[in-house]
Amino acid sequence: MISKPRSIKAYYELTKPRLSLMSVLTAALGFLLVGANFDTLSFIGLCIGTAFAAGGAAALNQLIEKKQDAIMARTKNRPLIKKEVSPTSVFFFGVFLSAHGIGLLYFTTNLWATLLTTLTLFLYLVVYTPLKRKTIYSTEIGALSGALPPLIGWCAANGEPSLYGFILFGILFAWQMPHFMAIAYNHKKDYAKAGFKLQYEGEKQDFYLSRKSLIYGLVLTTLVFSPFSIDLGNNSPGAFYFLSACLLSVVLLIKCIKFYTNSKKNKSARSLFIVTIIYLPLLLLTMVIDHYI
Repeated sequence: MISKPRSIKAYYELTKPRLSLMSVLTAALGFLLVGANFDTLSFIGLCIGTAFAAGGAAALNQLIEKKQDAIMARTKNRPLIKKEVSPTSVFFFGVFLSAHGIGLLYFTTNLWATLLTTLTLFLYLVVYTPLKRKTIYSTEIGALSGALPPLIGWCAANGEPSLYGFILFGILFAWQMPHFMAIAYNHKKDYAKAGFKLQYEGEKQDFYLSRKSLIYGLVLTTLVFSPFSIDLGNNSPGAFYFLSACLLSVVLLIKCIKFYTNSKKNKSARSLFIVTIIYLPLLLLTMVIDHYI
C-alpha cells in the first residue's frame, strides 16, 4: 500500500515541476514587460493557471508515453512507470489540472491568454507527443508550444498580442533548439530505443544535431537584439539589456560553435546544455530589470 506522503510526492513529480516552473516564469516575464498598469489579480491568476495547465499537460504526456518512458533510463523511474499511481488516476489528475488552469485564466485574464493556453496544450499533447515517433520536425513543433507562455503572459497584461510579445515568443522558440539538441545528443541511445526521431539517424546524426544547435543559436542572437531595430515605444530596451545580451550571446555562440566543430562532442554537448540553462533565466531577468530601471 502506498503511503500518503509518497503518493503526494508522486503526483507532484507527475507535473514535471522544473518544466512547469519554466512555463510560469516565462509567462510572468511576458506579463511584467507590458508597460500597462499592474493588475495583481490577473498576474496571480496567470501564474497559478499556467502552473496548473503546464502540470496537467506534463501528467497527460507521461500517460501517453508510458511505454516509451519505461524503456528509457532517464524516465524509467517516473511515478507511473514505478506504479506509484495508476493510469486512470493520472488521466483524471491531468485533465483536472489542465481544465482548471484554462478556467482560471479565462476568469482572471482574458480570452487571448485562454485561447493561447488551450493551443499550447493541443500542440503539446495532440500534435507534438505522437509526432516524436514519426518525424524529426516534431522538435520544432514542440518548441512552438514551449515558446507560447511569454506570449500568453503578454496577452494577459496587454489584452492582445503585439510585436514585442511575438519577439519574446521567438526568443523562447529559438532557445529551445540548442538546449534540446544538447539533451538529444547526450541521450540519443535512449531516445533511439524508445523510437523517438529527434534527428536524422546514421553516421551524420551528430553533425545534424550540432548544426541545428548552431543555426538556432544564430537565430536566437538575432531575435535577442531585434528590439533595438524596432520602435517599441516605452518597451524599448536600454543599455543594461544590450550589454547583458552581448555577454550572454557571445558565451552561448562559443558553446554552439564548439559543439559543431569538435570531433568528440560529449564534453561540448554537456557544456552547451549547462550554458543554455544559465542563459535563459539571466536573459529574462535582465529584460525585466532593464524595463524597470
